[in-house]
Parts: sequence; structure tokens; C-alpha cells
Amino acid sequence: MLAQTEFQFPDDGRQSETARAVARGTRRLLRAHGYATVTELPLADGRRADIVALGDDGTITIVEVKSSVADYKADTKWRFYQAHCDRLLFAIPSVVPAALMPEEAGLIVADAYGAEIIREAVERRLAAATRRAMFIRFGQAAAHRLHRLGDPEGWSDQQGLF
Repeated sequence: MLAQTEFQFPDDGRQSETARAVARGTRRLLRAHGYATVTELPLADGRRADIVALGDDGTITIVEVKSSVADYKADTKWRFYQAHCDRLLFAIPSVVPAALMPEEAGLIVADAYGAEIIREAVERRLAAATRRAMFIRFGQAAAHRLHRLGDPEGWSDQQGLF
């Protein structure tokens, strides 16, 4: 029987402490609403989504974590995420002005312990083929990560964080 421990994937150097805290609180909120989540999911276009959430009804939500005003201003790739999800939200810490976040996306304010949805996302339903591809990508990432947990020596860095 495996001992229960808190597991975190190795820090890949991309996320600040604030971003990790916001992601943790956001994932707790999503889990409380019945979503399964994976972080840093590689998308078909080569980008990585910060959090991808899969609802029990098949809804795919992408949450873009922004830890600061500078982080938001330096990164415009979030616009491409709408092609991979039904709903797009931003998750920010309380120190980032909510008014800065785009109106076309939902908004979550979070810290390491929890989060609150401030603005719901507009739903734009994915095409069936795109949804299927995202389901496969999500499932494979989750399975590979579980494998890595159970057999860390059987995993190489060349295989990535997928």
C-alpha cells in the first residue's frame, strides 16, 4: 500500500511562487465544482495551457493563470486557447486589478487555499473533432503523470511533463 504524501511535479522554472499558489487555489475551486484538472497541458498548436479542467458533462475549460500585471502584459498567447476549450477564464491573485482582465473571458481570484469565480466565462462549444482530440490529450497526460508517480525511475526527462 502506498503511503499518502503530498506530491508536486518538479518545478520546471516557469511558474512563480504566486502563480503556483493561484493555480493551487483555482484547482481546489474547480475540484469542488466537480472538475478534473491537469496543469501545463501541451496543446496541439504547441502552446501549454496553465490549467485544463474537464467537467462531468464533457465541458472543457482552460484557465490562464496571471500572477502580476507584468505577466499579463507580457503574454498574449491566451487568445489562442479559445480554439481548444468551451470556456476560458483567467485566475489572478487579489493584488492584480480585475479590470485589467479581458471581458470576453471569465475571472477567478485565488490564493493558495481557495478561489472565487468573479465573472463567469462565455461558453463557446467546441467542434466534435476538437473535443475528442482534447479528451485524448487530457487522458493521456493524466495517465502518464500517474505512471510517473508510481514508477519515477521508469520515466525520463526526454519524455517531458506530458
